[in-house]
Amino acid sequence: MLTIVDYNAGNLRSVQRACGAVGLSSLFTQDPEVVRRADRLVFPGVGNAESAMQTLNETGLGEALRDAHRRGTPILGICVGAQLILDSSEESRLPCLGLIAGKTRRFSVSQHSTPPTDSLKVPHIGWNEVRRARAHFLLEELEPGDEFYFVHSYYPDPTDPEDVYAVTDYGKPFCCALGRDNLFATQFHPEKSGRLGLQLLARFSRWSGSC
Repeated sequence: MLTIVDYNAGNLRSVQRACGAVGLSSLFTQDPEVVRRADRLVFPGVGNAESAMQTLNETGLGEALRDAHRRGTPILGICVGAQLILDSSEESRLPCLGLIAGKTRRFSVSQHSTPPTDSLKVPHIGWNEVRRARAHFLLEELEPGDEFYFVHSYYPDPTDPEDVYAVTDYGKPFCCALGRDNLFATQFHPEKSGRLGLQLLARFSRWSGSC
């Protein structure tokens, strides 16, 4: 059973439908105690990081996620859920969850990117290739040229390169999958990425919580 954290940040039904497509049962919860006791957590999200963190703080779900992480519960973050696991975000004045050191950054103009990011559309929307940076159980089926679906204006930037498991190019390379220990997160949307996304969700259901 997968427990999907419901903090009013959207796209929950699409995640649940994708889980169902690979035979995984799931439930939504807004109850911090259910999050603490869960065997396996999916932490999705779309929208604004600051309002999401405000909800997590006010409901106690943020601290429950920290407790589940410390307990060793396998956790999969998706999109905004991947951004909020870092220390801070350029989209928020509030501190984020701090499960992995780093900062979420907005796509911005850089003279060092090719092409310059001012020639790119923000948000980044559509299919893009995901390249593995380090081996991980959840990415074992990833092949060169495989594409996943993205919708975002911000991206995670972990402090430690060892926490980066996959990258994508949009003006310049950026981290699109990160993790440490029992936590893994993707900037792309597995639930909107067809067969490859379903494979990742199925592997998450079997993941022991170590790389």
